[in-house]
Amino acid sequence: MTLRALLLGLLGAALICGLTYFNDAVMHQTYLVGNNMPIAVYGSLIVFVAVINPLLYFVWKRLALTGPELAVILALSLAAAVIPGSGLMRTFTTSLVIPFQMERVNPGWQKPQTEVYWRHTGVVEQVPPQMLPAVTAANENTVLTGFIQGLGVGNKNIAWSQVPWSAWAGTMRFWLPLLLIFWIALLGLSLVVHRQWADHEQLPYPIAQFAHSLLPNGATGGVIPTLLRNRLFWISTIAIFLFHLNNYLCVWYPNLLPINRQLHFDTQSQLLPLLNTGGIGWWFWAPTFVFTVVAVGYLLATDVSLSLAVGPVLWGIVNGILVGYGISSGGGFAMDFTITSTLAFGAYTGFLLVMLYTGRHYYFNVLKRAFFLPTSERLLPESIWGARLFLVASIALTFYISISTHLEWQLTVCFLCLAVMIFLVMSRIMAETGAFFIQNNFYPMAFFIGLLGAGAVGPQALLIILMLTVVMLVDPREAFMPFITNSFKVLDANKVPVSKITVWVIVSLIVGLAVAVPTTLYLQYRNGANMQDGWATSVVPMMPFNGVVTIEQRLQAQDMLKSATQVTGWAHFTHLQPNPNFGYAFLAGALLVILFTIGRLRFSKWPLHPVLFLIWTSYPGACFAFSFFVGWAIKSLVTRFGGGATYRLVMPLMLGLIAGDMIGGLASMVIGAIYFSITHQPPKGFNIMPG
Repeated sequence: MTLRALLLGLLGAALICGLTYFNDAVMHQTYLVGNNMPIAVYGSLIVFVAVINPLLYFVWKRLALTGPELAVILALSLAAAVIPGSGLMRTFTTSLVIPFQMERVNPGWQKPQTEVYWRHTGVVEQVPPQMLPAVTAANENTVLTGFIQGLGVGNKNIAWSQVPWSAWAGTMRFWLPLLLIFWIALLGLSLVVHRQWADHEQLPYPIAQFAHSLLPNGATGGVIPTLLRNRLFWISTIAIFLFHLNNYLCVWYPNLLPINRQLHFDTQSQLLPLLNTGGIGWWFWAPTFVFTVVAVGYLLATDVSLSLAVGPVLWGIVNGILVGYGISSGGGFAMDFTITSTLAFGAYTGFLLVMLYTGRHYYFNVLKRAFFLPTSERLLPESIWGARLFLVASIALTFYISISTHLEWQLTVCFLCLAVMIFLVMSRIMAETGAFFIQNNFYPMAFFIGLLGAGAVGPQALLIILMLTVVMLVDPREAFMPFITNSFKVLDANKVPVSKITVWVIVSLIVGLAVAVPTTLYLQYRNGANMQDGWATSVVPMMPFNGVVTIEQRLQAQDMLKSATQVTGWAHFTHLQPNPNFGYAFLAGALLVILFTIGRLRFSKWPLHPVLFLIWTSYPGACFAFSFFVGWAIKSLVTRFGGGATYRLVMPLMLGLIAGDMIGGLASMVIGAIYFSITHQPPKGFNIMPG
C-alpha cells in the first residue's frame, strides 16, 4: 500500500463525488454510479490497465501501477461512490427542502382545521428543525424558490457566495455526522463478516472476481493482466462495445439501424394471462439482454443463477393468484404495511437468521473477543477490532439520534437494527450472486406499522423514523457495505491487509462528503433541481409526510390519536397492535427462506437457492431475470457437453461481455461530456443498465 495509491484513491473518490450530479442531473447521461457496479469506476479501470498503465510502463517501469496499488485505488473510489448518486445526494437535498413547497399545495399537510392532539401547525413544522434547512419568510425566495427554479440566468454561472449556505449549515451539521457514523458502523461490520464469507464459506464474489482478473500480477504477467492477453476476451469486449456504440450513434442519427437488445413476444401474452395479472407481463413478454448479467449468471453455481431467473416468474404467478382472489399485495417501497413489503421483510429476516446460524461459532467468538473475553479459536485482529468499531459506532449513533431528535432510544435501536439488516443482507446477496442492482423492497415502516402498530408508536416518532428512512436508505441501489465487502475481497486477492485500509476508507468518505455536498448544492442552485427526476423531486420528498398524514387520519378515525401521542418508553412494545396479515406474510417470507436453505443443505440435487425470495418481488429482479436465465443456460450447456475445461476456456469470453458493457457506457459518458462542453446543451440520453 503506497502513498501514491492512497492519494490516487482519494482523487478517484473526489472525482466521482464531484462529477456524478453534473453527469446524471445536468447532462442526463447514463448514471455515473447507478448501482453497486459503477460503470465509471470499472470502465475507467479497464481503460487504465489496457492502455494507460502499459504506456506508463513503457516510459518508465516504476510509473506503472501494480495490482495491489490498483486494488487500493479501487477500494477508496468505491467507498465514496455511495455518496453522490442514489445512495445519498440524488434525493438528500430535495427530500429536505422541497417539502416546504409541497406543503403549500397539499391541504392535508397544512394546519388542521379540526382538533388534532399532536400538532397545531403544518406537518412539515413537526419535523425537528435540525433535520431540515432553515426556510423562513425572509429567505424562502432564495432558499426554496432558488433551489427549485435555479438562481442562474442562461448559461452564466452564479458565484459560490450566492448559494444560501447558512440556511443549510444547521441541517448539514446534523445529517453529515450521522451518516458518517452509520457508514463507520457498517465498515466495522464488514470487517467482521469478511473472514466468514471469504474464507470460511468461500462465497464466489463474482464482481470481485471480475475486478481481480483485470489487475496486473507481476509474478505471472508483468504489467498486462493475464485476462487481457486472451483473444476470446477481446473478441467479446470489442463486439459488445461496437454493439453499444452503434446503438448510441442511432440515438444521434435515427436513420441508422439499431440492434435491439429487447425481444418481443407481446403477441403471445394471452397464452399465460396469469403472468399479466401478476404484474410481470411488462418484462416477461419483452425481456432485455443485459450482457453483464449474462456473464455473472455464467460465473455462478447453476442453482443460484436459475433461482435468480425463475424467482420473478414465481412471484408473478403467486401475485396473479392473489389478485384473482381480490387480494392486493401492494407495491414495493411502501411507507406502510403491504403484503409485498412484508414478504420481503420476512425473507430478509429469515436470511439473516440463516447467516447467523451458519457462522454462529465464528461470530460468537468474535463477539467474546470484542469484549476482551478469551476464546480457544484463533481470530484475526481485524475481525475483533471490526466488531468493536461496529459496537462503539452503533452505540454512538443511538445516542446521537435519540438526543438530537428526541426519538426514544428503544425505537432508535429498532430502526438501526433494521437498517443494518438491510445492508448486511444486500451485501451477502452481492457476494453470493453478483447481483449488483439490488432493492430490498421494504422499509422499516413495515415493522413499525405491521408489528407494533401506529397506535403503539405514535405519529411524531413515525415522522422522525420516516425522515431517517428517506435519507439513509430510500434507494440503496448504491450502498456502502456491498461496495466495501467486494473491495475487501479484491484487496485480499492482491495480498493487501484490509486492516490497513480501514482508516483510509473513512478518509475517503470524508473527502467524498466534502466534495459532493457543496458541489451538488451549487449545481442545484445554479440550474434548479432536476425536475425530470420525479423520484428525487416528487416521490421521495412526499413519502414521510404523506405517510404520517395517512396514519394520523387513520388513528383519528379510530379515536386513537390522543392515546398514540402519549405512549412512551417500553409501552411502545406492551401496547402492540399487530396486523394479522403482517404476521402471515412475514412468517411466509421467513419460512420460505429457511425451508429452502434446509433443502439445499440436506439434498445435493436441490434445484433452487433461497436467494430467490430476496429478489422475487423487486424491480431489479425482474430486469435481470431473463439475462440470468441466459447465463444459466449457457453454463449448463457448456459444462454438460464440454466439461470443466471448456467452462474455463469460455470464461474469458463471458468476462469480455462485462468489459464491453463498461467501456460502452464510459464511452457514451465521455462523448456526451465533450458535446456538452462545446454546445452547452444536454446530449442525447443513452442507458446501458436499467434505470
